[in-house]
Amino acid sequence: MTTRYRVEHALKTHRRDQFIEWIKGLLAVPFVLLSQPTAVHGDDKSSVDAMALNAHKRYAEIMKDVEGLIFDHIQQQKSDPRIASKLKLLVPSVGTFFTPLPLQDAFKFQDERRYISSRRFVAPSFNDVRLVLNTAQAMSLIRSSKLELVTFDGDVTLYDDGDVLRPDNPCISRILDLLRGGTSIAIVTAAGYTEAEKYYERLFGLLEAVAANDPDHDLEHKLVVMGGEANFMFAYSSRADHKLEPIPLDKWQLPEMQSWTEENVKALLDVAEAALKDCVTCLRLPVNVLRKKRAVGIYPEKGKSSTREQLEETVLVVQRTVEMSDAGKRIPFCAFNGGNDIFVDIGDKSLGVMACQQYLGGIHGSKTLHVGDQFLSAGANDFKGCTIAQPRRQHC
Repeated sequence: MTTRYRVEHALKTHRRDQFIEWIKGLLAVPFVLLSQPTAVHGDDKSSVDAMALNAHKRYAEIMKDVEGLIFDHIQQQKSDPRIASKLKLLVPSVGTFFTPLPLQDAFKFQDERRYISSRRFVAPSFNDVRLVLNTAQAMSLIRSSKLELVTFDGDVTLYDDGDVLRPDNPCISRILDLLRGGTSIAIVTAAGYTEAEKYYERLFGLLEAVAANDPDHDLEHKLVVMGGEANFMFAYSSRADHKLEPIPLDKWQLPEMQSWTEENVKALLDVAEAALKDCVTCLRLPVNVLRKKRAVGIYPEKGKSSTREQLEETVLVVQRTVEMSDAGKRIPFCAFNGGNDIFVDIGDKSLGVMACQQYLGGIHGSKTLHVGDQFLSAGANDFKGCTIAQPRRQHC
């Protein structure tokens, strides 16, 4: 008999950020105790203001306590990572933190804009907590003045899914500001092309803007593109065809990538392709199968689509199948749900970001910020990028 616990774990746990859910649970206590959702229009304004002020104080105190737990977690990481910190005991899935997070200041900043403390019917939400975490991370990096590299996902982060980075995209001016300020930029994308032309087609708005604003060529090789998660690197060069110059493997490959032989790559992709085809048959998915040099996946037939549940089922089945195979134990891989398609790539974004850090001079994780849209624990390719960089959750 299938238990409710098993259903909840199998279908929902992989789609949650446990740290955010934990903080949301802490904030739910003062919300329940302090909110008074009585008559909306007949309440005395002074009592409503007092309730909001009290709620703000309690929420801010909780954020300060979590801030202290994060600082303790960082210290424990440095002294003896084998011993779990108190935060690790409370939230076993919590990962690495490279910088302290001023959560109390971030909450106060966002509360002035979202009026979280004034709500009486809607408790602090997942989105509220995520935005506070994002704000705290930005504050920490600004205060420390240590930001040397920002890595971006492509689809659903810099542009819509399947779209391109056009000249009128508001992200471009901000990226130019970062480059002018001495911060390097890396686009770490799952799109796995072997030719510079394909990346130019997706990023032409940014590449042309960099060229137009760099008459002295000071930004050469300060902007890099890592494709296929961690398989193909190109660097901006105004002199190169399509403004991108391919970088030789020996300039950026990590030592652990030496095991990515063609034989091992083929074996893993064979297993993944077979698992995908099994799911296509079992779930009657209206999709096509596409095999690339370092990836294999499925994408929808024209005018058709699959449900979110079908895609989640497929990515979890494929991930588990590859993990249990001999091929999956030899080299790392990433199976992810792109919203309309599913792909299995050789390597993952943690390795892609690390390769960018190495190529750009050995930049440390505490000086790196990764911006993406998928930070859940399974079927999300930005999640692993946070193991070696600060995360900024564009969407979840």
